[in-house]
Amino acid sequence: MIRSFKGLLPHILVVLGFIVLALAYFNPVLQGKEIFQSDIVQYIGMAKEQNDFRAKTGEEPYWTDAAFGGMPTYQLGANYPHNYIKKIDTALRFLPRPADYLFLYFIGFYILLLVLKLDYKLAFLGAVAFGFSTYLIIILGVGHNAKAHAIAYMPMVLAGILLCFRGKYIGGFLLLALGMALEIGANHFQMTYYLLLLVIVLGIAYFVDAIQKNLLPHFFKSLGVMVAAVILAIGANATNLLATQQYADFSTRGDTGLTITPEGEEKPQEGLTYDYITEYSYGIVESFNLYIPRFMGGSSSEELGEDSHMFSQLIQLGASPSQARGFAENAPTYWGDQPFVGAPAYIGATVIFLFVFALFLVRGRLKWWIVGGTVLALMLSWGKNFPALTNFFIEYVPLYNKFRAVSSIQVIVELCVPILAVFGLYRLFNDLEKDDEKQYALKWAAITTGGIALLFLLFKSALFSFSGGSDTIYIEQMGAEFVSALREDRKDIFTADTIRSLIFVLLSAGLIWVYLHNKARKNLVIIGFTVLILFDLVAVDRRYVNNEDFVAARQMNQPFQQTPADTQILQDDGHYRVFDVAESPFNTGRTSYFHNSVGGYHAAKPGRMQDLYDFYISQNNMEVLNMLNVKYFIIPTEEGTQAQQNPGALGNAWFANDVKWIDNANEALLSLGEVDLETTAVIHEEYRDRVSADLQEDPSANIELTSQQPNELVYRSSAAAEQLVVFSEIFYPHGWNTYVDGEEVSHFRANYVLRAMMIPAGEHEIVFRFEPEVVKTGSSIALASSILLGLLLLGGIFYTFKKRE
Repeated sequence: MIRSFKGLLPHILVVLGFIVLALAYFNPVLQGKEIFQSDIVQYIGMAKEQNDFRAKTGEEPYWTDAAFGGMPTYQLGANYPHNYIKKIDTALRFLPRPADYLFLYFIGFYILLLVLKLDYKLAFLGAVAFGFSTYLIIILGVGHNAKAHAIAYMPMVLAGILLCFRGKYIGGFLLLALGMALEIGANHFQMTYYLLLLVIVLGIAYFVDAIQKNLLPHFFKSLGVMVAAVILAIGANATNLLATQQYADFSTRGDTGLTITPEGEEKPQEGLTYDYITEYSYGIVESFNLYIPRFMGGSSSEELGEDSHMFSQLIQLGASPSQARGFAENAPTYWGDQPFVGAPAYIGATVIFLFVFALFLVRGRLKWWIVGGTVLALMLSWGKNFPALTNFFIEYVPLYNKFRAVSSIQVIVELCVPILAVFGLYRLFNDLEKDDEKQYALKWAAITTGGIALLFLLFKSALFSFSGGSDTIYIEQMGAEFVSALREDRKDIFTADTIRSLIFVLLSAGLIWVYLHNKARKNLVIIGFTVLILFDLVAVDRRYVNNEDFVAARQMNQPFQQTPADTQILQDDGHYRVFDVAESPFNTGRTSYFHNSVGGYHAAKPGRMQDLYDFYISQNNMEVLNMLNVKYFIIPTEEGTQAQQNPGALGNAWFANDVKWIDNANEALLSLGEVDLETTAVIHEEYRDRVSADLQEDPSANIELTSQQPNELVYRSSAAAEQLVVFSEIFYPHGWNTYVDGEEVSHFRANYVLRAMMIPAGEHEIVFRFEPEVVKTGSSIALASSILLGLLLLGGIFYTFKKRE
């Protein structure tokens, strides 16, 4: 027992060290503060209705009326039955947010390096290098929590795969099943997809190696074990996966059937448009900011001091010191190809140096899958700047066109580079290579990395213009002298950070040199590199995410303040929608926080609502807004915002006396601008058998909404003859069941996005109830898979202890 404890003690101390580092970096959490995350603020607005409903009733609605006219909550934090993976995840994230994610970065990478048979000291160093990579910190600053969550579990998945390939089938199966279950549960499928691309590269490297070593039976046996583990992980997350897949087809990631754009151009029938996918494409030369942080100016809002050229120029232009200071604190120094950058994706000069050093020492399949994954991810991150590869992936690689912001695939670079960098140190400390080989690696690593920095320093003016895409706008607004001053500031910070990276390269090379000349021991060199990496990365990280980003917890819990316009609208307790033109309506969650909004904030908006916005809502088409039951507008004024009532809103439901039959989505959408939507319904031919051929107008007919909650609407109708009714509710083909006097009937889509149905003559109660079968089915699969996974984990732990005895 004592012996086992001594073996565990270093790992316990490492875990405590990770906790200390995570809390130290995000130390305001110890005062009860929370980091202000812009994306999370929007999420809070979007999810408020479902959260309030859950708190009030104890039930999960799975539907919200608060955004985009109505949508499932599957990608808004819905809670599913038997989601035991989420409970495990919650236990692992015991620290206050966002320190919990930083801790997960550390622990996941530490496990991976231990599986790769590195000692705890090098594994600790590698975990620090990975966790403090600037991109991984900046996404926590802006609130990309799901992305950070998924990235944090990537190393654990790789660890399980590598154990399987090493013949540790039981341990590999269990670690992969748990890691993959947690990865999927993080609910950022773009990151999981990018991990899959890396795993494919890894698999190719091992397959080639197996052919060369005549080990194909072992390779396929390992593959079978991994497939079983992944199937079990998928099963444990079945509800979320099935529900998400169902919604994906309904969202902008799916096919609405529309083949035209408002400009009359051809629209992709499935997936996102090329321009949307590649909007955030990394510049090829910009990739050097992995090594030099502000190689292209840093962020789109960089802080410059009073000694900057910009500040002096603003003073000359007549600005007051406070005005000049305010502008200089948010200077547009970024001059790369992307529309906006919150921070450079800096990996660290020390880590890059060690990576290059390792290229000369590390051999075999480990090197090739890491290098292969790194190169592939880097080239894919260039997007439209490297169209040959990007176009191939969009056209031919399944699911690639479902994701935007291709630059974010650089997370694979940030995962791979530290692995090889630490292995470079491992090779330095062992006797597998001769000292001459190590000296050779040191020489060329120093020449390569140091030479690049020197080249940039000596020839920066000849190599780069330091001109940004928005400079022409600044010339028009501020004058050519202002832009000249801005370019000088860009040049200055380029020079400063290039010298900074060169210094870290020289210090890193110096550490290896003193070790090779027996002037420092292994432990001292490891400590030295840990300190260098911490100073290197944390100093850059703190430029963009620091204590100033934290606010009182109440400000995050209640991020939006009610305005007089909101108060005026909320006096109306009816069921209606609000269109907020004071905000960017399809890019804000604020309106959803208080009202049922036509707009919202989401990466995968309902596809047909996006079409409706592109063609009509963005043009303030009143007929379409009326059919969506937009009863109030929020408009900007000089005094703030003002509520304006819309008397033309068609209400919760109305009778249609005529039908325009259409054959496809193009006709359906365009017809909305051609007919009187108050009297005519636009219906697809496939529903003809559900509509009476003899519609009779009944002036005495009446229908009204008597009860409403997110997952249930109750109407009372009265009519002398059978009537066609259009409801101002979003049609979603999965889960909404309709009952007339308790008997289930069907409804169908009308007016491109709405619901419609035939109602019999007489007085009736009509109920729409959201009862998604996918949740019931998925929950049963998740329960069975979770029980099996739990039993296997317990069995694996028992087997391990028995084997040790």
